[in-house]
Amino acid sequence: MTSEKTDADVAFIRALAAILKESDLGEIEVEREYGEDDELKVRLSRQSTMAPPAPVAAAAPVAMTAAAPQPMAAAVAAPVEKASSAGTITSPMVGTAYMAPEPGAPAFISVGDKVNEGQTILIIEAMKTMNQIPAPHGGTVKSIHVTDGDPVEFGMPLMIIE
Repeated sequence: MTSEKTDADVAFIRALAAILKESDLGEIEVEREYGEDDELKVRLSRQSTMAPPAPVAAAAPVAMTAAAPQPMAAAVAAPVEKASSAGTITSPMVGTAYMAPEPGAPAFISVGDKVNEGQTILIIEAMKTMNQIPAPHGGTVKSIHVTDGDPVEFGMPLMIIE
């Protein structure tokens, strides 16, 4: 029995590694519960020699202009500043951000909108599951740092609501 479970766990981990390799995801974290006091926790991430996930993800569009090192440094510094803002909403998971409930529908929010605590502000798709992300507090949307279909990393700044 233990050998079968171990083989199944190894196959599961290999499948997760294949998903990570084939996708734009930077990290996958999964927890399986088999019963009381029996669980499997797996966290796989791409090895990177670059900066932490939030600056790398935000700097990705600038990476095409890597020949100009000074603008790149400014682009990497900007997300850190945004993340430190009091009203910054960060991604609770790795996945793909969607700004509307379905293609062609109006966006959940726009810059300047007033939002209430608990109101859905976007969806993050992770492992084919659509996760509605609620506003952690009410306020006015000051800026949005992702667009529809953007890959997002855990902790990446999504928007500022003050």
